[in-house]
Amino acid sequence: MATTDRQATTLALAHALSAAERGLAVIPLSRTKLPALRSPHRDDPDPAPCHGECGRLGHGVYDASTDPARIREFFAAAPWATGYGIACGLPPHHLIGIDLDTKSGTDSSAALRELALRHLFTIPPTVVVVTPSGGRHLWLTGPAEVVVPNSAGRLAPGIDIRGAGGYLVGPGSRTDHGVYSTAPGTSHIGPAPCPRALLRLLLPPPRTHHFTPPLAGGHGQGLVQFVLAAHEGQRNTRLFWAACRAYEDGIGPTLVDPLVEAALNTGLTEREARATIASAARMTGHRP
Repeated sequence: MATTDRQATTLALAHALSAAERGLAVIPLSRTKLPALRSPHRDDPDPAPCHGECGRLGHGVYDASTDPARIREFFAAAPWATGYGIACGLPPHHLIGIDLDTKSGTDSSAALRELALRHLFTIPPTVVVVTPSGGRHLWLTGPAEVVVPNSAGRLAPGIDIRGAGGYLVGPGSRTDHGVYSTAPGTSHIGPAPCPRALLRLLLPPPRTHHFTPPLAGGHGQGLVQFVLAAHEGQRNTRLFWAACRAYEDGIGPTLVDPLVEAALNTGLTEREARATIASAARMTGHRP
């Protein structure tokens, strides 16, 4: 068993280094698919939130790196690791994972096809990873300005989303249930851009009750208020969502400056705000 584990660790490290060469940040995983390195704060009586600022290993996806020396350090500290996780939401790919589960008793692939028909999008050819249970992970990329959250079953039963702060088990990883592998015909391609109609479904729904679709004479005041109500961590996402709605309602060009001003009030820079609005314009088929 020890020899088998050493071989699995060597293979996992090789696959992780290969992924890092393609710009994918990785961490080592145990056979349970959990991060192999335990938190350095697990024994603290009252641990403060730490995402790696302490400089020690064991912060899960926040440790993810593309640096080969750093990755070797990870695996040296976790010689029991038999797999690796790929962090989602990070540059340059801003990876989004569509996890089609087979264990929930639902046909998640059919659910995704139904969503595609209903919302008029097509999943482009992209990387597909097959799980030991027969499920599939579809790899897509998102705009840099948009934060896609993790979710379980929100899009449809049996469909989980891996976004910012989440990770996907990388192909070549060995777990208690088997090996993750790239589906035939997809290993040579990179992750494809997420269709804009699907991306809108992945964004969190508005949480403010006073938001309503803008009236023709209201100049999108509801959208502006929606952006003004954003807290840190959701500013870009809210601005992108509001700008998409503005362009879809035909008032995008006239609402650019009010949205930029609202974004400035939330703490974004003008450059960040205009880049996000331009991205929304492109995603909705308009010229920025």
